[in-house]
Amino acid sequence: MAKKKVKNRHSFWKRLNFKYRLSILNENTLDETWKLRVSMFNGIVMFFGFFLLLMIITSIIIITTPIRNYLPGYLDSEIREQAISAAIQVDSLETKQRYQEVYIQNILDIFEGKVDSIPMSGVDTIRIAANDRSLQNTERELRFRERFEEEEKYNLATSPSDISMTEGVTFFRPVRGVISDRFNIPMKHYGVTIVISGETVVATLEGSVVYTGYDAENGYVIQIQHKNGFISLYKGVTMLLKKTGDSVRTGEAIALMGVEKEKNNDKRTSLQFELWYRGNPVNPELYITF
Repeated sequence: MAKKKVKNRHSFWKRLNFKYRLSILNENTLDETWKLRVSMFNGIVMFFGFFLLLMIITSIIIITTPIRNYLPGYLDSEIREQAISAAIQVDSLETKQRYQEVYIQNILDIFEGKVDSIPMSGVDTIRIAANDRSLQNTERELRFRERFEEEEKYNLATSPSDISMTEGVTFFRPVRGVISDRFNIPMKHYGVTIVISGETVVATLEGSVVYTGYDAENGYVIQIQHKNGFISLYKGVTMLLKKTGDSVRTGEAIALMGVEKEKNNDKRTSLQFELWYRGNPVNPELYITF
């Protein structure tokens, strides 16, 4: 029995390796123009190799061409991304349209005479005369200044750390509105919440944008690094106008706050504004008048 199994195995292997000859003859001269010697084993290997090559080429064509859009489940991510982009653009267009409507309505009110003229007394200006005696220093003030400067000339008690951190810094109000929640460190509220009716958010100081992103709890967030160690955070904005790495000036628009319509009434939105100095939160109301 064992010998028969060995013979059958050898005979099967011989049949696989037995080569067949395929010839192509010229019909007129009966000369052999082309011939091919191949065994059953070589034919099977060539068939599977051709099948594998065909699968690779088909996969490349599907991945690199729009044919992939016809595959089930492949187009979901692209459609979702396009839908989000379209929603952001629609929201931006609605905001611009709302601004345009207000602008046109203001122009119509001016043409119809509904807008009152601004009285000159309301202009915040002042005129200073160079020869005004009330603004000139008296002899007593000059003597006191000279004595004080002479006494403090060699006083080393004043160190650079005594210089105010807001020296030479003018803060700009980020938005107009009413403060609903104030600065409270024990409650982990490191800024102020400003209730507004929809407007542009501006940079409170000149600086560089170091972070922009979306937070499920706070919405869109933008963070700006300023000079003298200040950092300002704007949380809950509707749309970002700047990206990470952009430089901004004081009072420049950095984001937009949207307004939702609810039963013909404007639903007010709120902005959470935080001000940090050298890694510690500070009360924004100490530096900005809201």
